[in-house]
Amino acid sequence: MAAKEPVQDNDLYAYDSFSGGGGGKRSDNNFLWWCAGAHQQLLKQFPSEHSKYSGLGGVILATFVLAAISSGYAIYSIFNSFGWTILFAIIWGLIIFNFDRFLVSTMRKYGVSRRKQFWMAVPRIALALLIGVTIARPLELKIFEKEIDTKVVENIHKKIQLNDSLLQAENTALMQTTETERNRLMNRKLSLEDTLHRLQLSYVQEADGTGGSGRRGIEQLTRLKMDAFGNARQQHGPELLQLQADIGKQDSILAGAKASLEEKRKQYEASAKANVGFLERNKALTDLAGEESSVFWTSLLLSLLIILIEVGPILSKLIMPVGPYDIALAKEELTLMAASENEMRKDKELTSEKKKAFYRKQKEMSDQLTDKLTALQQKHIDEELDKWERGEWNPKDHRSSMDEVMRKIKERYQVDEGDLL
Repeated sequence: MAAKEPVQDNDLYAYDSFSGGGGGKRSDNNFLWWCAGAHQQLLKQFPSEHSKYSGLGGVILATFVLAAISSGYAIYSIFNSFGWTILFAIIWGLIIFNFDRFLVSTMRKYGVSRRKQFWMAVPRIALALLIGVTIARPLELKIFEKEIDTKVVENIHKKIQLNDSLLQAENTALMQTTETERNRLMNRKLSLEDTLHRLQLSYVQEADGTGGSGRRGIEQLTRLKMDAFGNARQQHGPELLQLQADIGKQDSILAGAKASLEEKRKQYEASAKANVGFLERNKALTDLAGEESSVFWTSLLLSLLIILIEVGPILSKLIMPVGPYDIALAKEELTLMAASENEMRKDKELTSEKKKAFYRKQKEMSDQLTDKLTALQQKHIDEELDKWERGEWNPKDHRSSMDEVMRKIKERYQVDEGDLL
């Protein structure tokens, strides 16, 4: 017992103690092997294969983490909610994890040529590439977040300028029509006021001696000019008031149009700044990549790295050499398939033998019945011949009686003439 104590102490620090068993007891299941889709009970028999499938399971687990982080950031940029972010990140990560685990677990190494393995892996690699591109983009947006924020502000400013020009074009016709009408009214008003001013100035000059007569004081001519001014003011006064009111209306229309234009511009500006989502940030990254080659190459290399990590499980399984576990797995699968096929063949043979025995028994019964009917017919024929020799035979009555006997026999034994043949 004393000699075994150091061994027990060493077992506490063995590699197997970190696989989930704890202490000196080995775990029945290995999480990384499960991630790799391995047959764990069979894999335990081949220690040299443990590290390979632990590494393969770790690669698949890494794709789960990347997918969860990527989808979580994308959802957070849209909903800005931690609850939805965590929920969707877990769901999307599990979907990608199951895809990768399924793709790896269905690839077989033993008994399949390298060429055939490659062509079998092509659709899996294509699917992994698609998943990798989906995962890579949100992570790129997070990495270039500061540069993207600056570009988003620039793009929003351009959108606001474009919207302003569109709003100006939309109100141009109304503004021009209103301005034209206001200018017409203003010109008419100025014309009438100028006429009244000239008439007023004429009688004032006549009164102070600077007019045409050159006499100071109110004379007959001055009165005439005053009357002319009074009549003109009385005549054009209502029109001037109406013109003033119409000009006020046109000014109101212009002010309303300008206020509406400014309100629409402010609303669009607020909406553009508030609704910056995933697509807007994705466009900003695309613009940056198009403007600066450094951003383009960095984004491309980052995408390739993430895609390579996603394709990693398939490539890892593809380049892994055939090991004893692969041979044992193929043997077990083929053995089970052969056993199933043998069982099916046995069931088929048993069913066939039962059918043959049934048809053989049916034929024996049919032969026996035929022999009995033949003997019965021969007996009746002999009886009728005896009657005929003695002169007691009536062909009509006896023929009908014989047919009736045969009919009853056939009904009783369910005889079909086709079966007899």
